[in-house]
Amino acid sequence: MTKEQIYQTLKERFQEVLKAAGLENEPVEVVCRSLSSEEAIGSTKRKDYPILTGKDVMIQAECRGCKGQAFTDAPASFRGTLAEVLALDIVGDPHSRSLFIAVLNAVMRSLGRCGDTVHCRTDGPEKCACDVKACLRAEWPGVKKITLVGYQPALLQMLTDSGYHVRVMDLNPQNVGQLRCGVTVEDGRTAMADAVRHAELILCTGSTLSNGTITDYLELDKPVLFFGITAAGAAALLGLKRLCFADRYPG
Repeated sequence: MTKEQIYQTLKERFQEVLKAAGLENEPVEVVCRSLSSEEAIGSTKRKDYPILTGKDVMIQAECRGCKGQAFTDAPASFRGTLAEVLALDIVGDPHSRSLFIAVLNAVMRSLGRCGDTVHCRTDGPEKCACDVKACLRAEWPGVKKITLVGYQPALLQMLTDSGYHVRVMDLNPQNVGQLRCGVTVEDGRTAMADAVRHAELILCTGSTLSNGTITDYLELDKPVLFFGITAAGAAALLGLKRLCFADRYPG
């Protein structure tokens, strides 16, 4: 599936949801803005989360009293209607895409179609990592080799401490080549094919939905679990497997 196909499919399915809910032509106002690191993740023990190091920005949309967030390197501010959001060019314009994703998450949450659309804060990421470990042990007990797509320090620390054979990839050149939690961060472009072959299971950041690389992980012959808040609404609409426990740890 190409990037164009995935975004067009996502837009069409979202429009179907809005039509079924009677919101397609309703002038529902959407407000979207970037969050400060304190708003996004609170005061965390670790200081190497991407939201704190300046690579990613978290944007937040509010619609019908519900919030939806998305990590992106192309933030956008917006005030308008759902009809205007549906008209955005989410294939060619990364700013429009990030806005669409945040709005999708907010609306899907308001309709009860997904949860965990607001990032956990303060000590939440470490607690969430423990929940991910419990899930892996329970549902994939035989897995030993895991590739982590996207540098998420709490998850990487948990995986290495838990005895998994881990490879981690990232697109941020400030991370690539660095030793993190005892593992060298590999280039998500050049190492992708080999790191995927290595894995029995892939933990993939939902932020791949924002940057368009999600298509690399949709048709693999091994389980892929998307983690985090960005892919909340998309996972529900596209039938993707997702791990996120953010609602447990609002901070």
